[in-house]
Amino acid sequence: MCGIVGAISQRPVESILIEGLRRLEYRGYDSAGIVMFDEKQQFARLRVAGKVQQLHDLVEKNNLRGFVGIAHTRWATHGEPNERNAHPHFSGDKVAVVHNGIIENHDKLREQLVKRGYEFNSDTDTEVIAHLIDYEISQGHSFLQAVQKSAKQLEGAYALGILCANNPNEFIAVRAGAPLVIGLGFGENFYASDYLALLPVTQRFINLEDGDIAYLTKDNVIIYNKEDTEVKREQKHVLPTQDVADKGTFRHYMQKEIFEQADAIRLTLAGRFAQGKLLENELLGPNAANILDAVQNIHIIACGTSYHAGLIARYWLEQIAGITCNVEVASEFRYRNPVVPRNTLFIAISQSGETADTLAAVRQAKTLGYHSILTICNVAESVMVRESDIVALTHAGREIGVASTKAFTTQLCVLLMLTLLFGRNRLLTAEKEREIIQQLQELPARLNQVLNLDDAIKSLAHRFANKNHTLFLGRGTQFPVALEGALKLKEISYIHAEAYPAGELKHGPLALVDKEMPVIVVLPNNHLLEKVKSNIHEVRARGGDIIVFADQHADITSAPGITVLDMPSTPDILSPIIYTIPLQLLAYHVAVLKGTDVDQPRNLAKSVTVE
Repeated sequence: MCGIVGAISQRPVESILIEGLRRLEYRGYDSAGIVMFDEKQQFARLRVAGKVQQLHDLVEKNNLRGFVGIAHTRWATHGEPNERNAHPHFSGDKVAVVHNGIIENHDKLREQLVKRGYEFNSDTDTEVIAHLIDYEISQGHSFLQAVQKSAKQLEGAYALGILCANNPNEFIAVRAGAPLVIGLGFGENFYASDYLALLPVTQRFINLEDGDIAYLTKDNVIIYNKEDTEVKREQKHVLPTQDVADKGTFRHYMQKEIFEQADAIRLTLAGRFAQGKLLENELLGPNAANILDAVQNIHIIACGTSYHAGLIARYWLEQIAGITCNVEVASEFRYRNPVVPRNTLFIAISQSGETADTLAAVRQAKTLGYHSILTICNVAESVMVRESDIVALTHAGREIGVASTKAFTTQLCVLLMLTLLFGRNRLLTAEKEREIIQQLQELPARLNQVLNLDDAIKSLAHRFANKNHTLFLGRGTQFPVALEGALKLKEISYIHAEAYPAGELKHGPLALVDKEMPVIVVLPNNHLLEKVKSNIHEVRARGGDIIVFADQHADITSAPGITVLDMPSTPDILSPIIYTIPLQLLAYHVAVLKGTDVDQPRNLAKSVTVE
């Protein structure tokens, strides 16, 4: 959430900053702002409560130009999403700060600063940072020293971009738990929350590590660690082909990413099989063998969509591998005292590898006696990846739409592959492993078959135009699929949606059923088929409006009160992945019909880097 872009150059940087913010819009925000040094080497700041385009228009209207500047998109945490609370924030006319994350001790710092005579002009936790740096400068410290001393007083997870009026030819970046990268140019340097923001101007990057402070001029970058010691960090070359900011022929990023799933799954599976066998080292690296052999239990921690992936994996791990698996929401795990069984593997699932609650859970797990930490992630350079013992990457490619699609289905593919590894020497025979691998390799083609239902699902979306509530039902591995379908619909269409195990209807949800609340059922052709059919009859008998995504051989047809969309026959092991796709499409088309902001739904952020 939130986005930072900074630039110092021999050329004007306002267009670089604005374009960088555009490329970070996927992270979620509700206000935007920019500050640069004007021709008198004084701060010139513009802020809007709204979109980056509004900020761009304001920059053009005011003819704002400069060679050093920082810009920001804010997702409100402290204070309303208005211009007053938008970044950058000042301390007088001396210090300007942009900030991602949360300063947990801001109240205490505010009290101290008020006693020192500082006045506050916003409701944010960010403003204390600017005043704190200004105070340290007033005590005779240099700009860099003031930032270093101030950072040691801040508690929380944050990333900072800082300007000082006394030092107009330099700026500083700070990383403490929230993502921040340095972009390297020739006669110019940059920083941003994500390399995507800077791909139009550089392909050379440095990932700052936790606690790093970077001092930048046009010609130099010096990095100091949390002990204030100068350090060298590895440079990374990012290919322009990794720039996915173009929607192509699609109307929204989410739509594009739904249709990219077959390719994303191909990339996730590529190189990980040989001669009908999963290659352990290609999935988890060379250090995995000794770890996996010792594991007797599994504990999965995740948030949101990734949590739903973990719930599906529990069915697979217990059924195919015969290994005990517990799945928990990361924000709950953090605040209890778990009993950790001997030789338990801790698995963290995160799209970004920066999710605040999940990252905190990983760090907590290291102190609780878990055998090892495994992270499943889409970002190889993320903090969570670097702090884990072993890693499985999903290779989904950059996902910009806030509502996850291809990241989720590639997570499921990795979790199924992981299940195969744990199944060896337990319940899984070599023949069964070959069979599942063959099915996985056929998955992209099956997925494209489901995408052919797009027009039919688009027609269904009109049934939701004036609805306020929706119920999703599934059983077995389809219950987490129903949870994910409900999450997608509520995220982007703002329709209240709930998911239940279909067998729980009589224990409460049946009371809600009437003709005004659509009921969506996922119905693969498996051992629970007849059970779910009975649940459908229960809803139909109460006058419910039922939509069923059913296997073409499930022997169920459309009738008054029930609409059936035939799904291609699918091996049961793959059905959670396949049946996710129509629910993604349905949520997308309903949101488009209702006119919501599909890629940037209100109040939500792509990368949740605060608690």
